[in-house]
Amino acid sequence: MEHGKKYEFGDITWYPSKHTAVYRYDSRVPMDTPGDGINDFLGFQSNEILISKSVRASENFAEKLFESTKSVNGECTLADTTLWYKKQIGNGLKNNGQIFTGYPVVGRQGKMQTSGSCLYSPKTRIDASCAWDPRIKGLFFYESTAIFAATKFGDFIKDVKKLRDLKPENFCGIDHYNGFLIRYIKASKAYLGQSEDSIVVDFNYYRADEASTPRLNQDVMEEVEQMAFFKYGARPHWAKNRNLAFLKVQSKYLNFIKFIAVKKQLDPENMLSSEWSDEILFGKEGVGSDGCALEGLCICSENRHCSPSKGYFCKPGLVYSEARVCRYSPSSSNL
Repeated sequence: MEHGKKYEFGDITWYPSKHTAVYRYDSRVPMDTPGDGINDFLGFQSNEILISKSVRASENFAEKLFESTKSVNGECTLADTTLWYKKQIGNGLKNNGQIFTGYPVVGRQGKMQTSGSCLYSPKTRIDASCAWDPRIKGLFFYESTAIFAATKFGDFIKDVKKLRDLKPENFCGIDHYNGFLIRYIKASKAYLGQSEDSIVVDFNYYRADEASTPRLNQDVMEEVEQMAFFKYGARPHWAKNRNLAFLKVQSKYLNFIKFIAVKKQLDPENMLSSEWSDEILFGKEGVGSDGCALEGLCICSENRHCSPSKGYFCKPGLVYSEARVCRYSPSSSNL
């Protein structure tokens, strides 16, 4: 909390399996301070399409191999390599607009608080693309973003640590995909804003090409997700979560009814809505179809909501016992 109060643009990236946290100390300096730094975040850089496709293909191969062999060590090796590389390049910070030579990195506000050169990629580069471009087989992953009241965040972190301490290597899959990014936002009077000072936590994890494909240690991700949204009442980011994060979302906003009234007034014909957005906005629970929990369309209550044919059964959480997660087990009766 002191870090958030002291550094206006500060944040923390936590890598649970490594027992490591990276603090970002980001302060304003006088206008005449020399420096031409930019924040070209690694994940938001433009890449040659062939490179993006090959990274996606290799990630798929590795993740499927780790899952089929239950190789936690392989996942941890990937996490180690990723963290080492990010450290060498300052996670995309560039002192002179070209390369990272060390801290501090000083630059103009517009280039330091925005991130990613994809926005400025030449249109003539038809051989290059942003990694998330839907026209190519580039980045593909789940992202969960939970917004906590500041008073509840500490207890959430303590629970995650308890889950981590049971078997730290089970968090390597999250650490490989950027760990937990912890940010701060001030209270707002907006109808769907945060009514009190809050802390935002983002974490990403592997998503296979096929929705029915389970991932190694996916029960850990699911337990953290349910712990955040249901035990600690975190609010979902409106554009970053799987469907289950929006269950009973209406009750988390005092002005939700006012927002709906304004929405109807400004968009009486529902031109800016869709079946999907209505489902998310009103937090409807998904149909309990086979494999629905793998995709975050439901919380499992039966084994068929997971992938019993591949050894994933619906089980209670290890720390948050009210959670229901898809955990690998040699048989449905084992934990």
